[in-house]
Amino acid sequence: MIEPYNAVGLVPTFWGIRARADMQKNIEHIRSLTKAAFWLSNLDIPVRLLAIPEGALQGFNDEVLDVDHTEFAQTCAIDIPGPETDQLGELAREYGVFIMAQAKARHEDWPKLFFNVGFILDPDGQLILKHYKLSSLLPCERSVSPHDLFDWWIEKYGRSLEAFWPVADTEIGRLGVMMAMEGNYPENGRGLAMNGAEVVYRASLPGPFTQNDIFEISNRARALENNMYIVAPNIGGYHLYPDSETPIDAGSGQSMIVDYKGTIVGKQRDTNGSTYVRGVIDIEALRHHRASAQVTNWMKDVRAEMAQLIYEKPIYPKNRYIDKIPGNHAQYKEEVIDQQIALMQARDIWKKPAK
Repeated sequence: MIEPYNAVGLVPTFWGIRARADMQKNIEHIRSLTKAAFWLSNLDIPVRLLAIPEGALQGFNDEVLDVDHTEFAQTCAIDIPGPETDQLGELAREYGVFIMAQAKARHEDWPKLFFNVGFILDPDGQLILKHYKLSSLLPCERSVSPHDLFDWWIEKYGRSLEAFWPVADTEIGRLGVMMAMEGNYPENGRGLAMNGAEVVYRASLPGPFTQNDIFEISNRARALENNMYIVAPNIGGYHLYPDSETPIDAGSGQSMIVDYKGTIVGKQRDTNGSTYVRGVIDIEALRHHRASAQVTNWMKDVRAEMAQLIYEKPIYPKNRYIDKIPGNHAQYKEEVIDQQIALMQARDIWKKPAK
């Protein structure tokens, strides 16, 4: 039996990096923030899960500054596992917690490319899961997706849920990762749930999408429709460079933890400095609900044969970066965004606006 436990999501101030070594400033800040958040949260029931939001290690300078893809891959992306994840592993051992986090990282078979990778460490500091961010990349995000190398990915990892939505079966439940914009696509939550996920990391999202409730709506929807917990800490103040004095509130708060019925069980609205969000995870209650509910354990009633009809025609093209390097923001808009909108209109899925 798994006793209820606290999950803590850090909401750190962070500094954008110019080089891989710059991450040390962010790691030291995460270490001190963990000490405070863990001590306070542990006054209640024990903390067993710590989530560090997307961007906390490296910032988003590859996106904000429209950095050349290969340059960032060679100077700022990390290896997982590597020295940085080893330091987070020390943190996991010190506090006896599982850690969920994210980094822009290289793949050993694609040295000129970098991916956006969510990962999980166990309380021994060992890497137990890597998730490569999928189709839901912001237009300005420079990393590549497994879908951009789809045929190669299938050949190497197989055509399975585990190849795209991996789940780690642990002593605190089955853990998965669904980062940032991935959470706005129901398929990603459902892929994790169909692979058994019970507690899912979903971080971070920038201001426009937290100021108008998109973050909360999508977190609660993915949690409810899949009967799983969503741990969703957001970023704090963003310093563009390691020596920048004034941070920008890029995330606009709204960090939260949502239970398997879509109820918010922990929320931190503020990002005035570094803070944290805390909520209780009750795996046995989740499992009881899945086994006992007649209606609201929705997944048992999925009509899979009909659902498959929705996706019979491909929409976003696969294998986009098998033979080329991602371009800059302007190229992406011209080659991808504009083309995808035209496709939806040509198929008469979307009607063109009057103007």
